[in-house]
Amino acid sequence: MMTGTHPAALPRRTMQEEKIDFVCSGEGPRTICQTVVALKHGRADIGSIVPDLYYRMGDVVLNTQAGELIPDLDAAMPGAAWDLLPMDKYRAHNWHCFDDIEHRQPYASIHTSLGCPYKCSFCCINAPFGKSSYRMWSPPVVGAEIQRLVDMGVRNIKFVDEMFVLNRSHVIGVCDEIIKRGLGDKINIWAYARVDTVKDEFLVPLRRAGFRWLALGIESASKHVRDGVEKGRFGSEQIIETVRKVQSSGINVIGNYIFGLPDDTIESMSDTLALALEANCEFANFYSAMAYPGSKLFKLAKPEDLPSSWIGYSQHAYETHPLPTETCTSAEVLAFRDAAFRTYFTSRSYLRMVTQKFGPMVLENIERMVAQPLPRRLTENMLTTFHDRTI
Repeated sequence: MMTGTHPAALPRRTMQEEKIDFVCSGEGPRTICQTVVALKHGRADIGSIVPDLYYRMGDVVLNTQAGELIPDLDAAMPGAAWDLLPMDKYRAHNWHCFDDIEHRQPYASIHTSLGCPYKCSFCCINAPFGKSSYRMWSPPVVGAEIQRLVDMGVRNIKFVDEMFVLNRSHVIGVCDEIIKRGLGDKINIWAYARVDTVKDEFLVPLRRAGFRWLALGIESASKHVRDGVEKGRFGSEQIIETVRKVQSSGINVIGNYIFGLPDDTIESMSDTLALALEANCEFANFYSAMAYPGSKLFKLAKPEDLPSSWIGYSQHAYETHPLPTETCTSAEVLAFRDAAFRTYFTSRSYLRMVTQKFGPMVLENIERMVAQPLPRRLTENMLTTFHDRTI
């Protein structure tokens, strides 16, 4: 069985293209559990009793009715079976552990909420849910989950929530639970936020609760470009102000940027890189815009602009094939992205800040990272290259 955003967005196509028995077209837990139970009992009528299921009847692909979203997450999924997993084998991102780069294991990722109320056109996160939604586990259940992980020796934790820093009662409630249990100094958490959801009242509780990193979806320096993908109406001044505010609270920032959004030009992408350099976050992700299955961009994209194979959606793959814009080819977008990555992580101001804040071992880690070139089919024969002085 395949689950996730891509199969949920294209369930029939996934069944036709992959050598699998089932696709889950919804959020998963009920469909997976009920399918297992039906198979164990040899139920021939599986198609009539399991929701959100695509399955085969001979050479024909059939599907069942859509199921309801799970209303009570605490009751249905109060915690993961961490004891069944080899926790010591899981390793955090390098930047997640800049404070202690030699101890990236063990590592765990957890959900405290499902879905996202926003509708950014480049995002596919809500494909399994069928709509924009936002459901949360209660703070006591989240606190108990983190307590269990700490008791197992886990320090590095990612909140997988598409948007954790959003709902006041949830953010403050989870922080209070962690602080009450005395876990804030024992854990290293990172979570997603938006520039317009980071409130002053959140920062002290977040820091006390062990949040060492917030990932901000900045995406573009151009308000026009962000408006085109429904990303928010904040400007560059608010972006820099929010980054500095988070940093001043003792929390590190990872800035997320996207090159090649529909209204992007070389000039607007250059402005985005300039903003990233000015923000000088402790780390940055540079993405190429992709029309992911389940996103609005996928529905709007011309077939000839999409990757010829699914691996083309992989940001770091040789076959990576981003969307073109009206003024930039896919190859130009990708070349700009790769040049921007090198520019940022070789910037003197960035390397100086990182060395002062985290020490020489982190500097060496970054230098080794940048020294690994990404071979790209799309740009390997390009004559045009982007240099620091032009971008």
